[in-house]
Amino acid sequence: MPRYDFRCRSCGATFELRRAMAQANDPAVCPDGHTDTVKLLSTVAVTGGSAAAAPSPSAGGGGGGCCGGGCCG
Repeated sequence: MPRYDFRCRSCGATFELRRAMAQANDPAVCPDGHTDTVKLLSTVAVTGGSAAAAPSPSAGGGGGGCCGGGCCG
């Protein structure tokens, strides 16, 4: 279940709630009972590389050009 961050405008507390995506925009109550809250934008760290790049046709070793990288006569 996704987690959403909220901040209370009344007391300044920042808190997290786990709720279904269908309830993501529902009002939230802070731990101190205040109802004047706002949902914060989450920052998600995305790491890792993309898939390996395809070899260039001129790199040799096959995998490009006509006939799998060789010269067709």
